[in-house]
Amino acid sequence: MAKLSVAQNPLILRYHRLLDAFAKSDDERDFYLDKTEGFILYVDLDKGIKELEDLEQELKEHSGRYCLIPKMTFYETKKFMEGFVNEKVYDIDTKEKLLDIIQSKEARENFIEFIYDHLTELEKWQQYYIERSRIRVIEWLRSQNVQFVFEEDLELNRHLVEKLKRHLFDVKVPKDVQAAREPLFLKAKTYYSNEALNPRPKRGRPPKQVPKVEIEPQMTSDLYTTVPTPVRMFLYLPDIATATSVTFSAKFDTEAQLLANLRGSSRVKVDSKLQALSERLESLRHISSRLTDIKEITGSEKEDKLLKAFTKDEEEEEEEGGEKKKTKILDVFKGLLPKKKAPKQEEPPASVKVVTPLKPKKKKI
Repeated sequence: MAKLSVAQNPLILRYHRLLDAFAKSDDERDFYLDKTEGFILYVDLDKGIKELEDLEQELKEHSGRYCLIPKMTFYETKKFMEGFVNEKVYDIDTKEKLLDIIQSKEARENFIEFIYDHLTELEKWQQYYIERSRIRVIEWLRSQNVQFVFEEDLELNRHLVEKLKRHLFDVKVPKDVQAAREPLFLKAKTYYSNEALNPRPKRGRPPKQVPKVEIEPQMTSDLYTTVPTPVRMFLYLPDIATATSVTFSAKFDTEAQLLANLRGSSRVKVDSKLQALSERLESLRHISSRLTDIKEITGSEKEDKLLKAFTKDEEEEEEEGGEKKKTKILDVFKGLLPKKKAPKQEEPPASVKVVTPLKPKKKKI
């Protein structure tokens, strides 16, 4: 048996990748963590028989190097969901509905479907799931006596982190790598503190509300120098940048697959309503364009042309449907059109009284 190399600094692990492996590990899927260099293996049963046999032989010969990532049991899954409902859900109706779902069949998938249909609960669930899962992952790594740091927690530049990975087993290293190893050891100690498993809220005055700037994390390349040949095709290297991309679902590997399924099932009603609304808006645009076309026509011609246009639409619809159906659309637009004003009749001239002026009386002399 070949002697394994010894790492000269804590292993730099991807937390999001570990979180994804923890979420997917079940009775049908096995994941292993390499304690020598930190890579993850996924036992893909779709590979060939020869490859699977070689992998099994490697895992047996170096059982101390690889540790099986624990599978999430039904009890643990239920505990996750109940903890969220009791701690984070405040609406009584929503809480009762979720508790009923947890006690039903396929509770895990129905729970996720309900959460994604209620956006007010989705953000709280994602934050809760990430925090609780982080504690679970750290507890397991501590039980395996792995000295580690999460790459997402480091404040080193990408180029320097890659150099640390490249010189993981080298005793003599450049000065910048040697200087970077010191904060790495200090960071590794924090994961073995009580604070890591029991995070406490920070005391004091809350910080000022500053607009949050979303910055996509820059992950380093996967650099492994001691990967045995039998396990190379089983390396698990998903490109996961954020923890929200990891789903709690057991059926779907990515959030995109989960959302696509939700649109096809629970959101059919919403989509049909949106489609109906879109058709109505298109109909209103059609009406508006026709009203614009006859804008310059005045008097009775305007009403006649408008009614004629809608009568034509009715006839076309009747021909397509095969049956004549009465509609009230004409009655609606008749009510909306301005009523014709009757021509103003000239009033007969009023009779004029002829007044005869009085002649002045002659004065008597």
